[in-house]
Amino acid sequence: MESFSELVRLRRSMRKFTDEQLPADTVATLLRSALMSPSSKGKHAWHFVVVDDKSMLEKLSMCKAQGADFLAGAPLAVVVVGDPSESDVWIEDASVASTILLYQAEDMGLGACWIQVRERYTAEGEPADNIVRYLLGIPEPLRVVSIIAIGHKGMERKPFNEDRLLWDKVHVDRY
Repeated sequence: MESFSELVRLRRSMRKFTDEQLPADTVATLLRSALMSPSSKGKHAWHFVVVDDKSMLEKLSMCKAQGADFLAGAPLAVVVVGDPSESDVWIEDASVASTILLYQAEDMGLGACWIQVRERYTAEGEPADNIVRYLLGIPEPLRVVSIIAIGHKGMERKPFNEDRLLWDKVHVDRY
C-alpha cells in the first residue's frame, strides 16, 4: 500500500469471500498486528480466538438475528474478546484491535468485515455474546466485542467516494 490515506480510501466491508484458505503465515501477520494494537495504559485487555473450522463458522454465523450470516462463507474469523477485569476501557481497546485487523487485512489484499456482537441479540432475545462464548468456551468475565470475518475477496468494491464525506459533522474549536 502506498499510504495510510490510500488504505483508508480503499478499505470497504467485504461480505463475500472465495473458498481459498489463508496460509498460516498470513494468519500470523494478521494476529501480530492485532497484538500490537494500542491499549489504554498498556493493559492489553483483549484476547483473540481464531476460527477456521467450517462447522464452527457456520454455527457462529447464527449468533444473532441478522448481520452475521455471511460468516459461514468466510475462511477465517477472529473473535475479539475484551476483559472487563483488566481495564475499564476494555470495549475501546477491543474495538481498536478490531479496526487494526480490518486495515491489516486490506493492506494484505484481503477482504474483511466487522460483525458486531456486543449488545446484539438472537431473534429470541438471547445476547449474541452468550452464544459465542458458549460455542468457543470463552470464560467469564470475558466479553465478545466483535467477530472479524477475513478472506480473499469474493467481489470487487469501489473505493470510498469522497463526495460522500460528511464535512458538516466536523466542528472546529466549538460545536
